Amino acid sequence: MNAPSTPAPAARVAGSTAASRAAAGVRILAGINLTLLGLLALVLCSYLWPQWRHNPDLSHGLFMPAVFLLLLWESRRSGPSRHPRPGLWTLAAVALPAVLALAGLAAAGLFAVSLGWTPNLVAFTLTAAFAAALLAALAAFSPEPLRLIPLNWTAFAAAALWLLAAPMPPGTYATLTLKLQAWISGHVLTALHLLGVAARQQGNVIELANTTVGVEEACSGIRSLLACLYAGLFFSALLVRRPLARVILLLLAAPLAILMNFLRSLALTLLANDGIDIRGFWHDMTGFAILGVTAGLLAGLAFLLEPRHRAAPAPPRPATGPFSTAMPYAGQALLSAMLLFGSALVVFFVLHTRPLRDQDRPPPDLAALLPAAPAGWTVVTTAGLYRFADTLETDHLFQRSYYQGTTENFTQITVYLAYWPPGQASVSSVAMHTPDACWPGSGWRAQPVPVRHFTPTVRGHVLPGAEYRLFTSDEILQHVWFWHLYDGAAVTQRDPRSPRELLASAWRYGFSKSGEQLLVRVSSNRSWDTIAGEPLLADIFANLRPLGF
Repeated sequence: MNAPSTPAPAARVAGSTAASRAAAGVRILAGINLTLLGLLALVLCSYLWPQWRHNPDLSHGLFMPAVFLLLLWESRRSGPSRHPRPGLWTLAAVALPAVLALAGLAAAGLFAVSLGWTPNLVAFTLTAAFAAALLAALAAFSPEPLRLIPLNWTAFAAAALWLLAAPMPPGTYATLTLKLQAWISGHVLTALHLLGVAARQQGNVIELANTTVGVEEACSGIRSLLACLYAGLFFSALLVRRPLARVILLLLAAPLAILMNFLRSLALTLLANDGIDIRGFWHDMTGFAILGVTAGLLAGLAFLLEPRHRAAPAPPRPATGPFSTAMPYAGQALLSAMLLFGSALVVFFVLHTRPLRDQDRPPPDLAALLPAAPAGWTVVTTAGLYRFADTLETDHLFQRSYYQGTTENFTQITVYLAYWPPGQASVSSVAMHTPDACWPGSGWRAQPVPVRHFTPTVRGHVLPGAEYRLFTSDEILQHVWFWHLYDGAAVTQRDPRSPRELLASAWRYGFSKSGEQLLVRVSSNRSWDTIAGEPLLADIFANLRPLGF
């Protein structure tokens, strides 16, 4: 029986040289990917910087670049050093987050088509896409033979923290804020009663004997909640090594933030009850103090949960046996394709979402469209609407209310007009400011109605299809009809805060902003059948006919 043959020295040298060249190629591709990731991180930081500077809820984001680099360094220093052998599963671990990152970039671009680049939904989606790209990079950089970053909790937390440094989507933010406001207000009232302080609650306002204290959005606790979740995740990655201790720290971060904000709100209410002006110094000082104390408590808890003398991280186990460099090369190539295609997507959407303003077409005179002195009506013109110009992206705003009858039995009709010249705003950005989106924030509660879309008539003239809503506030009832016209055609309204509807709007209207837009809202304490025969309403819609009515 012949002994197995061994490779010739020349063959072994040739194979070793080929493997070395392949490994060098993988490292060169990895260097290119690291450069692309660094550039994307700089772009994202520049994009989020105004939010970090001017949004108090996200002030902790100012530390995000330094925190990110610190955690990456700590993941390499403290371990555990997990560097898997390359295989199909490592390639899949790169592919899945890469696909999610590209999907997130595409969604963010379509949102930007609808809303522009400044809304929180766009910023959150872009940041989520970047976090997914970081996970793909982690899966591509960790296997043999690169070993650039290990697979461990610290590296994962470095990527996940970006989500807590981005603004929350508006629907999530509003829901969470309202719930926190209600919880804080109710429990502060209970505590006041236990302390013998006379008080009662009206929504998020606490009425004391000599003053009132309102639990506004800034006092709801959303700021301390986000900051504490950020600090808890950071300390779990930097100071804690045991999985159970990390779970405990993360689970306690949110309740601790809510409890500390409750104590702050109670303290401010007691100060106000003693006649102390809590605006300015006391309000801001207690806010910063609560954030500092809560972060200190979380850090102290992290030290308590972690043994004082840590065991040294186990040294990485060397790979045994030969393996092909094809898989690491495929992972890096896949990551490069994702980064390049994602960068191209961003450039494409930026170039195609720049507003084109047409200054040649004069805007309509909104005041002239609404009668100033109709016979038999008392007219009140709303002042101060221009304070909403920045939010609404237009300063063409006008509103008049008409009253008729006695105090006990009166009819009220309010007409609001807003106009956007061609190129000034997207369809979905205007839809974000319809009554569905704006009225609930002013204390009005939407009531169920059997028909939300109908075609009204005024003295035999058929109007475009209108949206109908019914709102109540205390004992006040308002029927609301509104039209959103783009280039003279009515836009069907659904949920203006639904990401799915925003994407559908972007798909339908594309990148065009060339059409002028008009929002008309009619609200009344009477039903449409009651007011449709009024000459006042006929005159108003006759004036609006050149604009699409």
